[in-house]
Amino acid sequence: MMTAQSWIETDYQHLLDDGRVVCDLCPRQCALKEGQEGLCYVRACRDGRIVLTTYGRSHGFCIDPIEKKPLNHFYPGSAVLSFGTAGCNLSCRFCQNWDMSRSREMDSLAVSATPEAIADAARRHGCRSVAYTYNDPVIFLEYVEDTALACAEKGIKSVAVTAGYIAEKPRERFFRHIDAANVDLKAFTERFYRKLCGGHLEPVLETLRYLARETSVWLELTTLLIPGENDSERELHEMCAWVVENLGHDVPMHFTAFHPDWKLLDRPPTPMGTLTKARKIAGEHGARFAYTGNVHDAGGGSTWCPGCGALLIERDWYQLGQWGLNEHGECRQCGRALPGRFDKGPGDWGAKRLPIRP
Repeated sequence: MMTAQSWIETDYQHLLDDGRVVCDLCPRQCALKEGQEGLCYVRACRDGRIVLTTYGRSHGFCIDPIEKKPLNHFYPGSAVLSFGTAGCNLSCRFCQNWDMSRSREMDSLAVSATPEAIADAARRHGCRSVAYTYNDPVIFLEYVEDTALACAEKGIKSVAVTAGYIAEKPRERFFRHIDAANVDLKAFTERFYRKLCGGHLEPVLETLRYLARETSVWLELTTLLIPGENDSERELHEMCAWVVENLGHDVPMHFTAFHPDWKLLDRPPTPMGTLTKARKIAGEHGARFAYTGNVHDAGGGSTWCPGCGALLIERDWYQLGQWGLNEHGECRQCGRALPGRFDKGPGDWGAKRLPIRP
């Protein structure tokens, strides 16, 4: 294990004939001269090698309900210790964590913690899992890996909240120690990814296919619906059809409301009707679990049995209510198993948010 506040050399790089070093972590393949940083701000060329400059440092740590990630089928009601660093390998104009993801102010990473300290804090506070979130964790892969290993030794699960923009070889390494992931499928057009995110769609789809077909990672998806950009019925039909065909009927889909932020202030908030429409379209294509988010919609945020229609997990924002599962994670009325990861009953963390220092 590495100590906090250290620069560490990375494994994913190669040298060009002109002396530049290419970072092979993600599809960007930033080619860097000595002293330069990649678009992510945190992987840089130092002494002719690519290094991670933010290992062991964070903006802060907070205990959240797992539903806030959002994960609705992964130990519902449990507490998750969440943290992120700085930077991102996408440049989404609508980012709601832009002060972290687009920050070059590395001095703001004032909280230092070793992987062991994070695991100890999670156990001490009764957290079922640790989430690597706020900015994209793929860019601090080495810190995630060491923390996930430390957590696993103490029975703590690991959660990645990510856009899935990562190359093939590091993808396998990153998700090897991850128990659950919420992948941000931002849209279903190359135009959207290129225009609003500075990236490409296909690498994200490759990550999703890999997770669904080649790993045991519990997977859920989130799409922030932006009026006039990715909310057309045609695009929603195409996205939902692809998800069911490639990932299966049981991958939960979260359709969340956009609120104007950072560089996309000229779009209105997402109407409730758009979220309801998206949820309906998902169901038409055979998705069994589609949710609304960032709005108050108890019906759209709750889990219903696809067999008999019974209410299985009632949610009001992040607060759980009625619980219709038995101790085996099955519907009490018809006995159908609910896909996901469940304890014998719901957690009791509730909706509270608790900042901590490991």
